[in-house]
Amino acid sequence: MRKLIALFAIITTLTFSCLTTVSAQAPAGSGVAASADTLSDEALDATGVADAAVAKAPAAKDTGFHQSLKRKFIEGNAGFMSLVALALVLGLAFCIERIIYLSLSEIDAKRFVGKLEDMIAAGEIEQAKSLSRETRGPVASICYQGLLRIDDSIENIERSVTSYGSVQSANLEKGCSWITLFIAMAPSLGFLGTVIGMVMAFDQIQEAGDISPTIVAAGMKVALITTIFGIIVALVLQVFYNYILSKIEHITAQMEESAISLLDAIMKFKLKGDA
Repeated sequence: MRKLIALFAIITTLTFSCLTTVSAQAPAGSGVAASADTLSDEALDATGVADAAVAKAPAAKDTGFHQSLKRKFIEGNAGFMSLVALALVLGLAFCIERIIYLSLSEIDAKRFVGKLEDMIAAGEIEQAKSLSRETRGPVASICYQGLLRIDDSIENIERSVTSYGSVQSANLEKGCSWITLFIAMAPSLGFLGTVIGMVMAFDQIQEAGDISPTIVAAGMKVALITTIFGIIVALVLQVFYNYILSKIEHITAQMEESAISLLDAIMKFKLKGDA
């Protein structure tokens, strides 16, 4: 836009300069001189207007998304908007913590369990225990608990693996309740700010003594800004929460599949020993 305005200013200046030159080269006369002076004044005015437009163009572009967001934040009652922003920050903190924890808990479960099965079949129980102890994640933990009780009956091993699997599942879901709390709080705070903003708008109408469309529109706009921000915060946190749930379901499925494979391998080892 600035380039177009500058180009228009240059063309306008050149045009009026050419007209001024042609008028100056004409026969001398009061009318011609007056015309030249008039054209020169018009050229200067046009150049000044174009320069002013070019100078104002950056200022118009300075009002970007950040400035608009800050202005809307202030308009929507900074007290309630700060509470909504706090819910967003705390919710994102819990989401990031869960994502990091779940990412570190994921392993190649099929490859890991395959190694354990080979070790158990070969009778290398201590090596299998060492591999499970040195591998991170809940899958390795429940396998280690099962290998610790390999001398017990298969029912006791299964009970131990199931109990420890419940503990690991609880660890995976730790902190998710706080995320759901902030998802519910953000729009609730927005609605509360809207209701209080509407009450303040009605107070302004009462003080003015007139139901002016300007007063009503201004008050309603400010009141609804908090609701908009609250809904946006809830949507952002909901996306992260669904991603976290998908990772928890994936790891839980890995734990169940690995536990079944481990129990089968232990059963085969026991049957082979009895034979």
